[in-house]
Amino acid sequence: MRGQQRRACRSGVDGGQDGGSHGAELLGRRLGAAVRAPGVSNRHGDVPVLISEDIVISQPAKILNFLRKQKYNADYELSAKQGADTLAYIALLEEKLLPSLLHTFWVDAENYCSVTKPWFASSITFPLSLYLPGKMSREALNRILLTRGGPPLYTLTEVEAQIYRDAKECLNLLSKRLGTSQFFFGDTPTTLDAFVFGFLAPIYKVCFPRVHLQEHLKQLPNLCRFCDDILTCYFRLTASDGRQPS
Repeated sequence: MRGQQRRACRSGVDGGQDGGSHGAELLGRRLGAAVRAPGVSNRHGDVPVLISEDIVISQPAKILNFLRKQKYNADYELSAKQGADTLAYIALLEEKLLPSLLHTFWVDAENYCSVTKPWFASSITFPLSLYLPGKMSREALNRILLTRGGPPLYTLTEVEAQIYRDAKECLNLLSKRLGTSQFFFGDTPTTLDAFVFGFLAPIYKVCFPRVHLQEHLKQLPNLCRFCDDILTCYFRLTASDGRQPS
């Protein structure tokens, strides 16, 4: 939810098949909290994280490179042009949509106090739960101001207005690009679909008191359907698990 939507994933990779995109089994996920697993060191709390036997890999690009080396490559059948389009749209997401996602979660005071802070604090051990959410909020604000706060945007209010305009424009472009297709390059999900879902799902599903982007996203039914389809197909819990999806 790219960012951004940050999601901690503990996955097992037991081998590969050429071009296979679903071989890595998703065992668990938690948004934003540091991963703790028996015998696993992730002292920086970086997410997402992939655990394969005794190997721990964090950051999306490094995880994707590792999976490709194991012959799990969702982009195996893409053309060179489609590969270039993937990189261009990922750059667009990080430039246009990520700042608004950071603001929604970490800078908007009402959202932060009522949802983000208690949610993250409940997943972090004491006493870090008293410190880390505030640190992450300050880092998010600093990142927004450093990347988007230059002239002619001199005040936080002006920056906020601009990043939400950019985000809505980005959502419109994604909606136009997706059209009536199930995924961005046809009937099979690729890296781009994973990145887009990582950005959109938190906007779509988290119940915030202030919903700047959620209201706009829900006016784009094909993007909502895209999120629903992925949640249904790839994030269903098994009947033996006994838990309800949140």
